[in-house]
Amino acid sequence: MASYYYLVASLPELSSDGDMPMTYEEFLLNCQGNVSEETFKRLESLTLLSSEGPLLKEWAATYGNLIRELNSQRSMALGKQYTSDFDKDGMNTQVVTAALSAKNPLEAEQVLLDYEFELLDTLVGLHTFDDYVLFGYALKLKLLERKSCFEKEKGNAEFKRLFDQAQQRVYSL
Repeated sequence: MASYYYLVASLPELSSDGDMPMTYEEFLLNCQGNVSEETFKRLESLTLLSSEGPLLKEWAATYGNLIRELNSQRSMALGKQYTSDFDKDGMNTQVVTAALSAKNPLEAEQVLLDYEFELLDTLVGLHTFDDYVLFGYALKLKLLERKSCFEKEKGNAEFKRLFDQAQQRVYSL
């Protein structure tokens, strides 16, 4: 565990409104040799839905409820019933409502990302140089990796294409 002092201290700061300071592969290279084999294997196979390991069980429950709240509100907006049971949380409801009322999908994703970073900070709590911090950092990096897939120009082009397609259908009626 002593090697975590240098490893954690050497990692660049992550911000929900910032870019990825390193790729996940670069992060893994930093971890290699500084963490146990078991921890490294968990980091290698980590996804946002992982639930085995330090911090991950708590994250999976919290993140799962957020996703179910998002699915529930989307279903209601479509006039459909959402049948999955989940623990309702007032803050999740507020954040999802704010995200769904955002001006555009990119802004909605940013609202969710800000909240997910806050959730991870809360879950990591006062841990400083242990697996909780390391896995919290890894999850934040995974969230930023997901965010980096969103390209404003491609998104606008796809929106315009879909909007034009919808307009043509309306005019053909």
